[in-house]
Formats: sequence, structure tokens, C-alpha cells
Amino acid sequence: MRVIEIDGGSGPAEALRLSERPDPQAGPGEIRIRVRAAGVNRPDLLQRNGGYPPPPGASDIMGLEVAGEVDQVGHEVTRWRAGDRVCALLGGGGYADYAVVDARHALPIPDALDVVQAAALPETVFTVYANVFEAGALKAGETLLVHGATSGIGVTAIQMARAAGARVIATSRGAAKTAAALDLGADVSLDASAGDLESAIRDAGGADVILDMVGAAYAEVNLNALKAGGRWVVIATLSGALAQVDLMRIMMKQATLTGSTLRRRPADEKARLAAAIEAKVWPWVVSGLVRPPVEAAFPLAETKLAHLRLEAGEHVGKIVLTV
Repeated sequence: MRVIEIDGGSGPAEALRLSERPDPQAGPGEIRIRVRAAGVNRPDLLQRNGGYPPPPGASDIMGLEVAGEVDQVGHEVTRWRAGDRVCALLGGGGYADYAVVDARHALPIPDALDVVQAAALPETVFTVYANVFEAGALKAGETLLVHGATSGIGVTAIQMARAAGARVIATSRGAAKTAAALDLGADVSLDASAGDLESAIRDAGGADVILDMVGAAYAEVNLNALKAGGRWVVIATLSGALAQVDLMRIMMKQATLTGSTLRRRPADEKARLAAAIEAKVWPWVVSGLVRPPVEAAFPLAETKLAHLRLEAGEHVGKIVLTV
């Protein structure tokens, strides 16, 4: 099968090359997917640069989400049959013609979605559900503050929060992205590069839950934005990981500061998340309430261009590879 490999094991986008490997085989409890599209995510960039190695037992090939058809079914799998259209969360291996995955980590592709749209869902939906709805416990009527609102995670968070009956304050950089966040359903969209962001968030009413992908640079902004009993959830640290936080103010606000990663969670935990997402989020996907925009799709052989587009940071929504 064709795969994307990294010359030297790590490096810039120019180090990506098309190669070949033996087709993987589905083991007990697994399915093999004929990949038709694969999502491109920031963890892929980190892995390419040598900063995010796959967990033990996972493929060293990049790619954390795919969509396609079930091609092979391992022993002990009863739900899926060859030919079923599925999308799936992977620990790695998505940048290839075939991917093997725990059968419990796959979800059916709704009839209204094509494979490119479906490949844009698993990594972002799992991340938002686990962090905003479980760790952040967002409820209808509360306010979610999303930083980096036009990223793949950001646009999904906006749509899922609105589908759940929550209010959304979005921050992004530049007038075009600010307008895009409004179009995607944000109630308030703020340009983080213009004016006093902290005051603007306060004037918008503050937040019950904050989904933070920025990290250190926004620590003070986030602490001031939190309402009493608020939940601040960190899932990335694009501006740095080390921040000074006034713990007394966390205590006085009765706030929660937490964070998580997804890739290294145990298989059983990912299976639990998949079942919860199918029950609670997939109806929103089927109805069209959650349908993250795809900024661009690149053929597998042009993965370098997909990585460069993601690194440039000008995209709105997801970037996908077609296989």
C-alpha cells in the first residue's frame, strides 16, 4: 500500500514522501478500512517534527482520523461488515491506503456526508466532546469561550456547543476569521489582534467554560474571563506551556483548571467515548447541526502542501487528504 513517510524520521514538510509498505491485517477485534480520506491535524505536525511520538502499539505513520469502507473484519467483530462506510479515530496510520483500527473506535458515516466531510470529524468531535462536554461539563444556557475558533477544533466546538443550546464567544485573529466564526454560529466573535481582548470578553459576559488551545499567553485573560464555578480546559499550548496563575483567584472563583490529550487514552476509554458520541453527538451530525467546513483537500501525494497550509494558519476549518 502507499503511505506517507518522513525522511530521516522527522523534519520539515519537505521531508514528507510517498512510499510503500505491506498492507496491514485486521487482528481480533479490529477492522481494516480502505481509506478514502484522512484528516490532517496539528498533532501530525508535531509528530513530523519529532515532538509527538505515537503511543506504544500504534502505527508510526501519521494520521489520527480516516473515512472509507470496511475492507477486512477481524475475529470477534460483530457490528461491521465489508463495504460498510465508516469514519474512525486512530492512534496513527491514517496517511495510507489502508488503516487498521479497533472496531469500537469506528462510527457509521451518515448518508448525507461524503468521505471528505466524514474524515474531518473523528479527531475533532472526540476532542471537543471529551473536553468541553465531559471535563468542561458545558450545559444548555451556559457560555463557551473558544480560542482559535476557526481551527478544526474551534469550528467543531462552536457547532457542538450551539447544538447543545449553549452560547459561544469565539476569538480568532483578523477580520476575515472573525466574520467566519460568526457565520459558523458564534454568538460573539472577537478579533484577538484588535483592541483589548480581555475587556471585550468581559463586556460579552464572561465564560462558564473555556476551551484553550493558546496556552501561556492567554492565562491571565482566561482567569479573568471565568465566571464563578467556571471550567478552564487546556488542550494545546501554541504560545507556550509555562504560565503563572494566581491560585488564590482559582480558589475564590471556585474554578476548575484541567486539561487532557486524546491519543494516549486507553482503547477501552476511546471505545466509551465513541459510544457516547454516537448516542449524543451523531444525531447532530446526521441532522446537519454539526458539519465542520473543509478548507481544502489534497491528494495523498501532496501531503507536503497540506502540512504547509496547516502550518500557515490561515485556514478556516479542516484540511483533508484524499486517498
